[in-house]
Amino acid sequence: MSPKTKKNCIVPLNLPPGDLRLRVDPEGNTLVFDPLRRKEVILTPEEWVRQHFVAFLTSHLGYPPALMANEVGVNLNGLSRRCDTVVWNRADASPLVIIEYKAPTVEITAAVFDQIARYNMVLRARYLIVSNGLRHFCCRLNPETHTYTFLPELPPYSSL
Repeated sequence: MSPKTKKNCIVPLNLPPGDLRLRVDPEGNTLVFDPLRRKEVILTPEEWVRQHFVAFLTSHLGYPPALMANEVGVNLNGLSRRCDTVVWNRADASPLVIIEYKAPTVEITAAVFDQIARYNMVLRARYLIVSNGLRHFCCRLNPETHTYTFLPELPPYSSL
């Protein structure tokens, strides 16, 4: 681990190991290549979770990388925010899934769900996922009844 990498960044997660491309730049920052953004970014605990989670979705659950994006800009009540990952519907290119990541040391609480729900007021995705790399939650929204159901596991893309 480089001196500029946040302490406890590289920790075991409750995800299959991802094939991540890491390197240390001349300034001593540990960088990870993000295949969705097609660039290297500084490795933080949240980025560690994001890259493993995206690798899991694409390698194990059939999520098409071409229909995914990281750090998607959202205008929320006049404020510019970034949604961690958005997965689009193949049929009509509408947002289908939005994902919020936290560092492994951050507990998944109601506040995390409030954050992703605010993003969804703009995006109107059918599925919401939150993960800190250790615990993952997915809920499916019913647009007719404005209710949601927590799913027992993360669904493959083909069943969305």
